[in-house]
Parts: sequence; structure tokens; C-alpha cells
Amino acid sequence: MGHTPKVLVVGQHFWPEGFRINDICDYFVAGGVDVEVLCGLPNYPKGEFFPGYSLRGPYKEEHDGVVIYRAPELPRGDNSSLRIFLNYVSFPFASLFHLPRLMFGKYDKIFLYQLSPVMMSISGIILSRLRGIESTMYVLDLWPENLFSVLNVRNKFFRRIAEKISHWHYRQPDKIVVLSEQMRARIKDITGLPDDKITVVPQACESLYEQEIHDPVLAEQLGDGFKVLFTGNISPAQSFETMIEAAEILRSEGLTDISWVIVGDGMSRGDVENDVGRRGLREVFRFEGHHPVGDIPKYTTLADVLVGCLVKSELLEATVPAKVMSYIASGRPLVLAMDGEVRTLVEDDAKCGFVGPAADAVALADNIRAMYRMSADRRREFGARGQAYHFANLERSIVLERLKEFVLHG
Repeated sequence: MGHTPKVLVVGQHFWPEGFRINDICDYFVAGGVDVEVLCGLPNYPKGEFFPGYSLRGPYKEEHDGVVIYRAPELPRGDNSSLRIFLNYVSFPFASLFHLPRLMFGKYDKIFLYQLSPVMMSISGIILSRLRGIESTMYVLDLWPENLFSVLNVRNKFFRRIAEKISHWHYRQPDKIVVLSEQMRARIKDITGLPDDKITVVPQACESLYEQEIHDPVLAEQLGDGFKVLFTGNISPAQSFETMIEAAEILRSEGLTDISWVIVGDGMSRGDVENDVGRRGLREVFRFEGHHPVGDIPKYTTLADVLVGCLVKSELLEATVPAKVMSYIASGRPLVLAMDGEVRTLVEDDAKCGFVGPAADAVALADNIRAMYRMSADRRREFGARGQAYHFANLERSIVLERLKEFVLHG
């Protein structure tokens, strides 16, 4: 019998939080890889520990064949700048106390799943250096740019420190996975790694997004009319201001049967709902709150168009959000307000929607109006083209096999 490879995954977030690393680990396990995860205590996005978790643990679990070790962290609480900062530093620090145990683990590879903060992978980096185990970092949030998009850091000294810390982390792994060619160029500039040590792998979405699930009760709740659906995290980076202004424009034109359905939660939800109320748009916005990922196809099945926005940012130009991948998989047309490579993907490659500039509410309203005035058959053609492109190029097993091969053999 051949050797069963064992991979240590290090990252702050894991099941039951709803991050794509859960699906990556499932795929690795199904492909005959032993997976152990070092992560934090689940509290994202609401900022409070999930039921059954507290600072008392549990600190060791097993889920779907994955052995999970947890390090304590301070939850994000009210998602204020202070609480986010404390959350950002508590997990990396606490994870270091696992190093004595990790020194005796029989790991073939180390996989660093790097969201925010960049420091979340520090214990994996140190273990890789001490033990000489090859490490691969999957960079999903590029720091310090991502930090500055969430926290308003103006002090030049602190900005420089954040940059130095971030770039140090990127220089430590043996190999790096990024989301786009633009991101690849940036990482190569920071690290100086040779071309064969940096690869582009888009985020794979779970197969469940490909489903249509008809839910008559939900259909009755959402009512008739043209439905613009947003799913995912409600954060400053999502530029809800752009969506709200577009909704104002469309309503002012008398298009009162366009409704905006928001499925998700996050640090900006309260502010967004207040803004909607202030502008007298409560009748056109419907906030559904956080739902398990398995519920999302019930919403996309009822949607006429799927919407997403990002704030203007050089960092965000270099990435294609995971949300866009799951939108394309669902077989519904997209209307986005984003810059960078996402326009090429949606308009030129998949031909499944319209992409206007980030933070341009007029362009977003124009594109939604264009979809609204199309026949339902024409909209279905957009969605079908996107889903066909997904199955040919972005389907889960295609993308995750590339990732697995790069981690184990690349």
C-alpha cells in the first residue's frame, strides 16, 4: 500500500463557519488525504461564539474525517475596530501554544489558508521552518490593503508596520496560490518566488450552488415582481451604498416592482438597514438575515438577477470574489459593480451578465434596468451561458484537483 499523505491546514476559520476551506478539506479527504486543521473558535460573522462553543472549548473535534484542533480567540463582538483588532491578534498568538504538539506530528505538507488577518498562519510558518516541511499559502485577502479597507488606518508609521508584517508573511511559504493574474504579479513582486512556485487557482464553489430548489413557501413570502438578489457578507467592502443609490434611481423612475432581497449578515448590516430606512426604501429592500449555505439555492432559484458590488480599491481589482463564482454556478444572470478581472470573466468569458465600474450607482441602475426590460427567455440565456462556462472551467472537481496537486506535488 502507498503512503497516505497528511496535510496540516492552518487558518483562523473553519467549520461550522461557512468558509470555502471546509469544502477544500472535504475534497482532500475524499481524495485520500489525511487532514488535520488548526483553527479558532467559531464566531464569524455575528461576532459571538456559535452554540456549543465558548472559551472553555471544545478544543479538539472530528468532523467529516477531519481532525480539528482549536486555539482560543476573542470573538469579534460588535465588530468595532477595537474588537476586530483583538480578534485579529488573539488567534495567531494563541495558536503558537500548539507548536510543542505540532512538532511531533507526521505531516507531509502544510497548507496555510490566509484570509484576514495575514498573521493567522504564523504557527504553520514557524512549524514549516523548524521541521523543514513544505508549506503552501492560499492568499485570499491581500494584506495590508485588505486591512486598510476594513480599518481606517491613517497613521503612516502604523501603515508601514502593517506592510512590513504582511510582506514578511508572504515571503515565508515555499509556494503560494493566488486568485488572479493581477494578484500573482503583486505577490511575485513582494516575494521574488520563481514562476513555478506561484499559481493561480480561482475559488471553487460548492456543488450545491448549481442546484435549483423550488420552495413555494419562500416564493409566496418574496411575492411577485423583479427580484434582485444579494447573498453573502455585509461588510464595508461590499459597497452597499452603491446598491442603495441604484435602488433610489430605479424607484425615482417609477420602477416600483423591483425588489432587493439581501441574504446574509455582517458588521455593516445595522448601518445598511438604517440607511435604507433613512432613504425611505424599506418597501423595496428585504433583509433575510444569515441562512445556512444549503438555503441559498432556494433564493437564487427565485431571483431574476444576482447583484454584487465592491468599493473602489486596487486590492479588490486583483481578486474575483467567491460570491461571483457561486453566482455563475447558479445559472442566473449577474449585474455587478466591480473593477478588475471580474469584468473579463463575466462579460467576455462566461457572457453571463453586465459589469459596471465599482461604486458607480448610475451604471449599476442602468444595467439592472437593462436586465429588467429583457424578456425572461433572454435573461435565462445569460444564466445558461454562465452555468455552461462554470461546468467547463470552474466546476469544483476541476478547480480543487488543481489545488490539491499543487499542494502535494506542484
